[in-house]
Amino acid sequence: MQQPNGLTDFDVASTTKSVMKKLPEVTLAFWIMKIAATTLGETAGDLFSQTLKLGYFLTTIALFLIFVVTLVVQLRSRRYNPFFYWTVILSTSMAGTTMSDFMNRDASTKYLSGGATALGWGPQGLGLGYPVGAAILISILVVVFAVWRLSGMTFQIRDIVTFRGEALFWSAILVSNTLGTSMGDFLSDSSGLGYAGGALLVTGLLAVLVALMKVPVVPNVLLFWIAFVLTRPLGATAGDFLTKPVAKGGLNLGTPGSSAVLLAVLLGLMAYAHAQEGRTRSERA
Repeated sequence: MQQPNGLTDFDVASTTKSVMKKLPEVTLAFWIMKIAATTLGETAGDLFSQTLKLGYFLTTIALFLIFVVTLVVQLRSRRYNPFFYWTVILSTSMAGTTMSDFMNRDASTKYLSGGATALGWGPQGLGLGYPVGAAILISILVVVFAVWRLSGMTFQIRDIVTFRGEALFWSAILVSNTLGTSMGDFLSDSSGLGYAGGALLVTGLLAVLVALMKVPVVPNVLLFWIAFVLTRPLGATAGDFLTKPVAKGGLNLGTPGSSAVLLAVLLGLMAYAHAQEGRTRSERA
């Protein structure tokens, strides 16, 4: 039954059974953790699909299942838990990396490393290319936002308190992270900018978004989602810069070492966020 405030009985029941805050505040720390998680998602996705040679197809299936498991844990949580939330962000970044690679790439040697002739079992990739892949993902993201808009649920993440709203939020996150991977790979591999140039371009665009926050006619919600998409190619180009060979413009640190360092950084940030949340909760009590 529809309530006067636009919520259904199911949404009201979900709200009354849970703490109002299920998602984090959007602060500078939020964006630092987002970039760290997306960079780790890039290196970890490449670790499984390329370094371990599982291939894009098998890795996409495995990482998507991991995303589902982490999402269930997050949705069942009764309050905001930084470990649960950022684990889902990380799983969407890893799954988005291989989903993008599977859509855009093919079996040609330019996408294979170390003289490999194939990657894992199953199809090597659909070979759609970055422009077509991005167009498909943008269309899917528009559909998600259209459904979200028609549902009457808020786009302000600090006000998302219902199961349906959170499900729409995470659907948009998965698609936007996959889209961001395609954009990052295009900037690094096909635009001629290279890893450092692609990262600088995205950083410049993010700086423009920060400036636009001072413009009253530009909705901050719109700026948030554009920034959310753009931080993914920043993480993708940063991940490639860390792992790719020097001859290709990278630092050649490798996916295992880079992933381990980034995981340690992200876990440290999660622990800090968890401690901060605990202090905030104590102050409110």
